[in-house]
Amino acid sequence: MTGGAEPDKRAFDDLPDGVVAAAADGSVQILNPAAARLLRTTPDAVLGRDLREVLPLHDAKGRDWWGCSDPWGGLDTRTRQPECTLLLPDGRELLVTVAYVRDEHRRLVRLVVCLRDTRAREVQERSRANLVSTVAHELRSPLTSVKGFTATLLAKWDRFDDEQKKHMLTTVNADADRVTRLITELLDVSRIDAGRLEMRVQVVDLAQAVRKAVSGRVAAGDPEHRFAVRVEPGLPETWADPDKLQQVVGNLLENAVRHGDGTVTVDLRPQGEGSEITVADQGVGIAPEQVGRVFTRFWSGGNRRGGTGLGLYIVKGLVEAHGGTVVVDRADGGGALFRIQLPAGVPPYERA
Repeated sequence: MTGGAEPDKRAFDDLPDGVVAAAADGSVQILNPAAARLLRTTPDAVLGRDLREVLPLHDAKGRDWWGCSDPWGGLDTRTRQPECTLLLPDGRELLVTVAYVRDEHRRLVRLVVCLRDTRAREVQERSRANLVSTVAHELRSPLTSVKGFTATLLAKWDRFDDEQKKHMLTTVNADADRVTRLITELLDVSRIDAGRLEMRVQVVDLAQAVRKAVSGRVAAGDPEHRFAVRVEPGLPETWADPDKLQQVVGNLLENAVRHGDGTVTVDLRPQGEGSEITVADQGVGIAPEQVGRVFTRFWSGGNRRGGTGLGLYIVKGLVEAHGGTVVVDRADGGGALFRIQLPAGVPPYERA
């Protein structure tokens, strides 16, 4: 879209952000569907009209933004206007970015205005605020315990016998593990969001990985009789990251123990050219209206029994990083059933 050529309006129709483009004289040439929704108008109502009438923007102090920015005047070296928050006459906020299209003589040929609803930004800001609040809450309890016990031991070491000291240090160690786990979860969330997960793929024995995850829960204090592992023959050779796969199963087991009841059953079976892993409990299950939110951040299902609410979000991110899928359903016993389908995977040396 350079020079004086008429822009192809169809190129903007599928963009998620609103786009309004005006010619050098200020007449509107393009109003894509997203912009029409934001401005509550139609292309027929605005095409050919002056951009400043179609999009009467003001800043927080009520000043006319077009008069202040002067896109048709000012320096001819300007190529874009950084994103800023501006107001429509009805008080609605928009995130606005402007691009100046110029010819070889630096004369303005076209003005392209990109519009975004601030609600998306507000959702992101609330998510960040929730993350900070959750982290602060989850860190406060173990750190308070660590500080209290260490301060007591340092101040009154000689007053305690060995058994009392051992109890305090064991508690400190457990709380330090909680802090370490929280930090690990936050790093996982950050890498998933940024698409920076590092996968160390190798041949994985799925049955062994599941049993190792169960052993970890038993070592953490869960009764061994609460778990049942059933493996069907014929599982294919699977290429995956063993640590992340074990983390996926471990998170699902922890979720089943914390929020479910009865026996937690893990089934492994061949599925097409890959494998299927299901983790089911015998609790009350997940309410139908909550199913769509299970894999979002901070989900607790209204039955919070500890945890950060990040475990299932991480499960989904790790499974998808393997090219698999994870869904939640209702188990035969009435509890929750998580179903993971994993492809057999590709050896690293065969990857493009």
